[in-house]
Amino acid sequence: MRYSLLDLAPIPEGSSAREAIANSVSLAQFAESQGYHRHWLAEHHNMPGIASSATSILIGHIAGATSRIRVGSGGVMLPNHAPLVIAEQFGTLAEIHGPRIDLGLGRAPGTDMETARALRRHMSQQDTFPRDVLELMAYLGPIEDGQRLRAIPGANTNVPVWILGSSLYGAQLAAHLGLPYAFASHFAPEMLEEAGEAYRRGFQPSEHLEKPHFMVAMNVFAAETEEEALFHQSSAVLGFAALRAGNPGPLPRPVKRLEDHLDPAWIAAAQSRFTVSAIGSEEMVKRQVADILDTYQPDEVMVNAQIWDHSARLKSIEIAARVLQGLGAEGSF
Repeated sequence: MRYSLLDLAPIPEGSSAREAIANSVSLAQFAESQGYHRHWLAEHHNMPGIASSATSILIGHIAGATSRIRVGSGGVMLPNHAPLVIAEQFGTLAEIHGPRIDLGLGRAPGTDMETARALRRHMSQQDTFPRDVLELMAYLGPIEDGQRLRAIPGANTNVPVWILGSSLYGAQLAAHLGLPYAFASHFAPEMLEEAGEAYRRGFQPSEHLEKPHFMVAMNVFAAETEEEALFHQSSAVLGFAALRAGNPGPLPRPVKRLEDHLDPAWIAAAQSRFTVSAIGSEEMVKRQVADILDTYQPDEVMVNAQIWDHSARLKSIEIAARVLQGLGAEGSF
């Protein structure tokens, strides 16, 4: 089992996108030193607290600042783009950085519908995601006889493609296509167990993958004490509540008492998003991570840590790496 890192390139309250990008570079370099296998960035638009909207550009920037860790998308929201454009972007990344680039694909817009319309210029009621995935993969694969439309760069790079999701749809599609599957349980944990079972049960071996590869995303807020870990997690809770209230902003500063800032109903709603999480001291985190691994039996885990203070975030992923190694995960050293 490998362990990897999800990075939303958070823009902390009181900071800037420039600083968030610098933090992402620092995070990837540190993650590489801690044995993390992948560093993935997520596409979101019109989000004041996220600096990874131009996902492929940021992937290239981080890949250029690291040497071993795989760098990729977790994910690119394919309905926002023409498959050929993504094939050219990731083919270019692969030609520059070699076989370290991953392409995780999502079906959601990664934003609100008004922004989605601005990105796509038109909105179709037809779901073309499966067809678009196949088209994209064909551009990245070998050139066929008589093929006139090619991704240059892109053809023959065979950039690994992942399906991302938070429902049975993505699990079933990944299984049908014989692709690795990553579940977004760090914010949508409800169907994690059912999706994992559906993916493994329906998996069809392919030229891309012989057996299922199921990745589970989890939040880790680790610190010296439980009190400190909960303090750092408060930023993510406040941020989620603001997003659900239709008022997204930079990642909030942490607070000691959430109840002084949020109605109890909002706290409960936000905390329901963190059921696949490990929060507390190293020993507490170890017990919680062990339970997650035992329950879902993932082939790979992806750690997410929306923490306002960058040094505290580095400390959290350091503890997470140590815990995962202690539980048998293999580091990419």
